[in-house]
Formats: sequence, C-alpha cells, structure tokens
Amino acid sequence: MGKKTALYEAHQQAGGKLVDFGGWDMPLHYGSQVEEHHAVRQDAGMFDVSHMTVIDISGQDARDFLRTLLANDVDKLTTPGKALYSGMLNSEGGVIDDLIVYGMGDWYRVVVNCATREKDLEWMTKQAARFEVSLEERPEMAMIAVQGPNAREKAALSVSAAKAEVIRELKVFQGKEVEGWFIARTGYTGEDGLEIVVPEKEAESFWKALLEAGVRPAGLGARDTLRLEAGMNLYGSDMDESINPLSANMGWCVAWEPADRDFIGRSALEAIKADGQYDRLVGLVLEQRGVLRPGQKVIVEGLGEGVITSGTFSPTLGHAIAMARVPAGTGSEAVVDVRGKSLPVRVIKAGFVRNGKKVFD
Repeated sequence: MGKKTALYEAHQQAGGKLVDFGGWDMPLHYGSQVEEHHAVRQDAGMFDVSHMTVIDISGQDARDFLRTLLANDVDKLTTPGKALYSGMLNSEGGVIDDLIVYGMGDWYRVVVNCATREKDLEWMTKQAARFEVSLEERPEMAMIAVQGPNAREKAALSVSAAKAEVIRELKVFQGKEVEGWFIARTGYTGEDGLEIVVPEKEAESFWKALLEAGVRPAGLGARDTLRLEAGMNLYGSDMDESINPLSANMGWCVAWEPADRDFIGRSALEAIKADGQYDRLVGLVLEQRGVLRPGQKVIVEGLGEGVITSGTFSPTLGHAIAMARVPAGTGSEAVVDVRGKSLPVRVIKAGFVRNGKKVFD
C-alpha cells in the first residue's frame, strides 16, 4: 500500500482506478482517460497533485542560496508571488529535478516532484549548510490543479468571495496567499488554470465544490497526454541527472547573466554550450497509422540515432506525437523504428497543442 493523499476516499467514490505513482496511491483515470483529456482541453478538469512536495525557504540568505542552487535566477522575481521555472543541477550540469519557485517577498515557496522528494531534500539540505537559511517541508498541505478554458471561472464559483477575487485577478505564472490558501495561475496541461495549495482538512470539501461546479476529475493518464501535447517535460523520462538542460529543451530557463552568478553546474554547462554538439530534445509528428512509444529508436540520416523519451497518441490531434532526443544538426525529417517498420516522422520544436489549438504547421 502506498501513501494516500487527503483525497484518497474522494477518488474511490468517483470510481478512480488507483495505481502506484512515486510511492503514492493515485488515480490513473476515472473511467475514460480520453474523455478526461478532452474535458481539460474544452472545459475544465481537476487533478489531485497533493503528492507534489511543497518546501518553504526563508532566512537572511534565502535569496543567495537559491541563486546558487538553481540554474534560473530568482532575482527575476521582482513582484510578490511571481513564479519561476528552473532546473536544479548537479556539478556536472545534470538535472536533479525541475521545479517552480515563487518569490513571496522575504521568503520563497518551492514545489518539486514527488518521485524525487527524498533526493531533492537531501541535496537542498546539503547545499543549505553554507547559508543562513531554513527549509520547511509542508506535508500538511494538499494541492489541487484546476485546468482548462473554463477552469478559473468554475473555480471562482466554488470558493469564498475573497478567494474568487484572487482567482479572477491573478496574472499568468503568479501566486497569492489568501485565507490560508495559496492560489497560483500555473499548470502542466498547456491550458489556462490554477494550482491551489490548501490545508489537508479543507481539500475534500473544495474538491466536492468543484465537482458541483461542473469540473471533471482527471487522472494521471490524462495529465500525461495533456503535458506531452503541450511539450512539457516529465522528469525521469525527458530528463534526469545524466541529461543537461540544453539537451532537455530547458536552455530557455538557464539564466547566464549576470556572468558572475556561480550557480551549481554552471562551468560544466558552459563547456557543453561552447562545444555545441549536445543532443537536442525535439517534437516528432507521425501522421500515418502507428503509435510512438518511449524507447523507440529515431534514425537521422547522416547523423546517427536518437531515442523517443515520451510518446503517445494525441487525443486532440488524432495522431501520434512524441518528444525525442536526437543528434545536433537534425533537420525536419527522421525515421522511427516501430516494431521493425521504418516510419517517417516530421521533426518540429517540442510542443503540439496550447490553449486547445494546434501550434505547428
């Protein structure tokens, strides 16, 4: 038996098919993964993401600690509640984890992946020893993601007037505390929406209020197809400690300036960048019959081979898509070995669907 979130009984009551995910009993789906996917793209769906780890960081050196720990720079967080996506790297430039950090004035809130919780906390605690800083995990908080074009309005109808006002006024990639909750306009689906941190004792009543407002529960299956359509990485599949952010399509969240900020992994990453021969993470489109799966070989004529890191049938597009790590210099065409058959694929920038719309030609 795995760990259970505060919504475990709610998942059972909704007919959720529970599976192990990073040591947690989590819903894979509630009957139809595809219907849950479409609900998020077309209306509003909700996910229990209470297995994610929330860590609050405070102390006089909190800023300096995070400027050393993360590849992105928390000095970009110039307004209260502003969010930042970053990789946390090892000294060789490999990705220990990807995370979101919120600047809360004189302290920070960090949300990391559940499967990497123990090693993240161990690494962060080790690095914190050089700083006057406090790390506080918040296991007493649950977290619900509400995603889709109607997500914010339906969520606003499910909460108090003060919380509804915050929901309606929040800017993208911003969070705010209100009445003991933390409401952020972030997500992992390629749709507008919210990720809301609530005390565990209030999670089930909020979940039920969302149900009454017409928000559909969605499980891990839909979460994966949605994030893949959006071109969002999954830790352990699209990157890990052996992969640097430049080879994981995360170069955009490495802050190279100012040049004197010596974040962990910087020197290794600078050498990789200067060499320029690192693999790239790209999108693949298969418009004929077939399904792209992780581990399948990608053959790039004249350059060598790559591998699919994440692949699925896209419910929104009606054909297979994937993300793959391929050699530097790969052009717009490649071939995937699907059970001994060589299927031609188009190579595009990773990212297929945003806000319900196809985003590639």
